[in-house]
Amino acid sequence: MNKLTPLERSWVLYDVGNSAFVMMTSTIMPIFFKNLASAANVADHNSTAWWSYATAVCTLLVAILGPVLGGIADRRRWKKPLFTAFLLLGCLCCALLGAMGSWLAFLLVFILAKSGFSASLVFYDSMLPDVTDDSRVDMVSSKGYAWGYLGSCIPFVACLGLVLTAEQTGLGTARATAIAFVITALWWFLITVPLLRSYRQTHCDHSQREGAQNYLRRLWNTLKEIRGNKQVYLFLLGFFFYIDGVYTIIDMATSYGKDVGIGDTDLVLALLLTQVVAFPFSLLFGRLARRFRTENLLQVCIGGYFFVTIFALQLDKAWEFWFLAVCVAVFQGAIQALSRSCFTKIIPKDKAGEYFGFFDIFGKGASFFGAVLMGVSTQLFSTSKAGVVALALLFPLGLVLLRRSMAAGEKKTT
Repeated sequence: MNKLTPLERSWVLYDVGNSAFVMMTSTIMPIFFKNLASAANVADHNSTAWWSYATAVCTLLVAILGPVLGGIADRRRWKKPLFTAFLLLGCLCCALLGAMGSWLAFLLVFILAKSGFSASLVFYDSMLPDVTDDSRVDMVSSKGYAWGYLGSCIPFVACLGLVLTAEQTGLGTARATAIAFVITALWWFLITVPLLRSYRQTHCDHSQREGAQNYLRRLWNTLKEIRGNKQVYLFLLGFFFYIDGVYTIIDMATSYGKDVGIGDTDLVLALLLTQVVAFPFSLLFGRLARRFRTENLLQVCIGGYFFVTIFALQLDKAWEFWFLAVCVAVFQGAIQALSRSCFTKIIPKDKAGEYFGFFDIFGKGASFFGAVLMGVSTQLFSTSKAGVVALALLFPLGLVLLRRSMAAGEKKTT
């Protein structure tokens, strides 16, 4: 972290804060939810589907709101206030999750918490042009994910210790899990305080402020602008398909693991290992971006994820889930960080909020599509592996579109 400027360091810290919530959504939250659902006699494959649908609703909400709010933030310098509002929504609802006594109430509050988290990322990602420049953006973005993975282990280990020793301490699993949700929310907020204090929006769309009724027209014009920029348009399409698989694997790994018979302890500890392994590999890919094109490194990551999904089809042993977790860790941070920094370099800086709103539409839209695909396939065939087959096919499609975007960029510069 010592090579970062104070502002860059504050920005990176938000990844450290919100990654604790991401870790919980990938481990303890779905386990807690599935236990609530099981107690209400909901079948395992149906609870997996409901978890998929809840994730899909979150992403759809943010995909709809993201570009509108991003455009407002660009023109009115509202990135920081809007970021703060959604941060508080996410933290508050995260803290309240443990108080939900039914699986349906838990899902509803989870939707609000995850929506707050996802919406905050629209403004957080669009802060990147204000925080650093193009020559450092790959490094800063990669360090965000890297330190996020490692930093999230601190509250998670504390939360895991509470849950695993709940019976010995007399807390009980439900109460210990509720305390874990509060710890996560506090960590998420407190680690973000330096960014709230230091961030100032420098890039702004200086066109005349307009009434709310005109924002949709301006968004339509921006969408046409994106459609006319072949490099950006093809990148977003490729991003939609390959990140679909990435986000769905992150969201559904624990639920899928339970369905194929992996125990709760193995699931949680394997995903904790993912966070630790992802740290050095995120930094490694950030360093490699100094020597190799970002797009070429993204192709490597896409290929890696394709083979991960193929391997997951035959998964039925604990050691295989551990191996899969390590393989995912190698590429998980890199593919997200390099996608974010690559997009930052090819968009107009004064419209970063609006463009990242569309980036979020394609990313969260992919997550919506992947979660629904996983849920529907699971219910139709009564097995989670059916959805994995469909997800695997999306990575080659994303790779083809990314390569076409690269070709369009090269043609534009010649």
